[in-house]
Amino acid sequence: MTAYIEDAKDRLIVWNGNADKRGAIEPAFYQSIMDAVEGAKERRVRSVIITSQGGFFCAGGDLNALRERRSLPEVERQGKIELLHDVIRAIRSCPVPVIAAVKGGAAGAGASIALACDFIVMEAGAKFTAAYVKAGLVPDGGLTASLARMIPRPLAMEMCVLARPVTAERMQALGAVNAVVDVDQVMAEAHVFADAVAAGPREAQARIRMMVAAGYEQTEVAQLDLERDAMAHAAGGDEAAEGIAAFLEKRKPEYGT
Repeated sequence: MTAYIEDAKDRLIVWNGNADKRGAIEPAFYQSIMDAVEGAKERRVRSVIITSQGGFFCAGGDLNALRERRSLPEVERQGKIELLHDVIRAIRSCPVPVIAAVKGGAAGAGASIALACDFIVMEAGAKFTAAYVKAGLVPDGGLTASLARMIPRPLAMEMCVLARPVTAERMQALGAVNAVVDVDQVMAEAHVFADAVAAGPREAQARIRMMVAAGYEQTEVAQLDLERDAMAHAAGGDEAAEGIAAFLEKRKPEYGT
């Protein structure tokens, strides 16, 4: 089994089970991520965790497959890349927070998937690698967009143009990784984040995800309008009624599922 979904409490866990190939990308992994996002839309799931069964999160694409695709018309090669981009879009549009639990490291498309998530927990010493240039290729999967949002340009250039790995510790120092822990604590720490998400208001969290994403793309004037409309809507909702009451009554809010 190269990928599967575990239904755990109030969260779905996507396991990349392709351990023999360091978690190399396979269609089953893509499909499991897509299925988990759809599951989050259909049910009252509070978060999705993406991780690996082996010691490496995801080693990215298969160069043998890329070599075989060289003979395809460019439009067909674009179609193959769109399969990855559909996964990135699904993660970005997921109605609940997505957590990456990264053991060993994440390379190529694996780095794209991890960096598309809302929270990132990494094993100490694990690395992000974007070595496309070594094979005469360029990043895909939204990697350059994620890096531009998360780290300074000189480091993004070092990572993509010089193909130098960047450690979890360096990424955390820049605020691009939430937690760096020992390997045996990676999943436990991911669940800490999932528990914190589950204690909050689901609809407000979904709107905040959308607002933060929009903040990278549009003008401040447009963002102010978005915040006005979202706040006005939230203030009239049941989650705000419970949250405000709990604050004034000095108790923990109970948002339910």
